[in-house]
Amino acid sequence: MKHQKNTNSLDWIAGKVKGFQGKNLIEMKNGGLKKVKVEPFSTYPSHLHPNKTEYIYVLEGKPKITIGDKIYHGNKDDFFTLPNSIKHSIENPFDSECILLVGAINI
Repeated sequence: MKHQKNTNSLDWIAGKVKGFQGKNLIEMKNGGLKKVKVEPFSTYPSHLHPNKTEYIYVLEGKPKITIGDKIYHGNKDDFFTLPNSIKHSIENPFDSECILLVGAINI
């Protein structure tokens, strides 16, 4: 395993949803971590994961994070936990991009 990764040298990879791109930082059987770019006015629709807990750390921007029936307005350095089997979504309602660290732990 490499102990250092220069994320600037990694290419952004288009995600499953338009407006979301990622750079894989850690890939393991029990989880992973991605740097995610969310383009302006993009939405990752509400979904859930029965077998993993996700988390989000806001590096840049002001994402709107919905977890269950609660809506949060994120800012730089905010941290969110998305428990397994709870619906959640990510939205960037502004005209500048968001940069997030998005990770998962399989349970």
